Amino acid sequence: MEKGPRKVLGKGLRALIPESAGDMEEKAGSVILCPVDKIRPNEDQPRQAFDEEKLKELAESIRANGVMQPILVRRIDGGYQIIAGERRWRAARMAGLLAVPAMVKEASGTRMLELALIENIQREDLNPLEEAEAYRQLVEEHGLTQEELSERVGRQRSTVANTLRLLKLPEEVRRMLLTGDLSMGHARALLSLGSAAEQLELARSIVSGKLSVRATENSVRAQAGAGARKEARSRRGSPAENRLKEELQRRLATKVEISSRRRGGKIVIHYYGLEDLDRLVNIIMGN
Repeated sequence: MEKGPRKVLGKGLRALIPESAGDMEEKAGSVILCPVDKIRPNEDQPRQAFDEEKLKELAESIRANGVMQPILVRRIDGGYQIIAGERRWRAARMAGLLAVPAMVKEASGTRMLELALIENIQREDLNPLEEAEAYRQLVEEHGLTQEELSERVGRQRSTVANTLRLLKLPEEVRRMLLTGDLSMGHARALLSLGSAAEQLELARSIVSGKLSVRATENSVRAQAGAGARKEARSRRGSPAENRLKEELQRRLATKVEISSRRRGGKIVIHYYGLEDLDRLVNIIMGN
């Protein structure tokens, strides 16, 4: 009859783990039984959001069947740091396990992020925005080119570039993407719009109206066509109007439109968030 920590193991691992974790010499590449309180999460891990209900479901599965796949860790002072498998570790703690199977690997900070990203991509566990943020870290903080990154994570370079573009979306739109209210298809369509204000307005319409990706793409095409016609009309303004528009755009540091009619016209000043609006009001009021 099996005793103690053996209960945490998946059936396929029982041949790999001795009766006592102390019987195994720990070395890189080895699988050990690791106390859950000796394991620390990785602050830079790509996955940022954990669905509480899905964690509870995984905890129930682990309580019944054990952890079927070891988490990946590296040795640090006083314990271990997770490279990949934080969701399994969280669920194991929720299930009341005292130890989990873990594979020990030697890895630098850059390699840790690569491995965590690759594992999450392979398991399709990452939200598109989480994937984009991980790409950004590898490019900006660890010095990888987009070409090198695409080779290491097994993605086409165009896919990497398009994913990184998600980080240019307005903050509110990024939150919608992170929570799953918007899909990657929605986000790609939004990126085709010319301004953050247009992206935010359409994103809100997508969520409130439950628009499909195809409907979103149609809306973007319609807006692009209307925008092109509007821009053409704007370019036909008088030289004086065009000079005034350019001067206003320079002083306000934002897009300005002037449209004239027979008895007047209007000036439209674009802003991209409440902070930007406050900035423009201060300029106009002379503060």
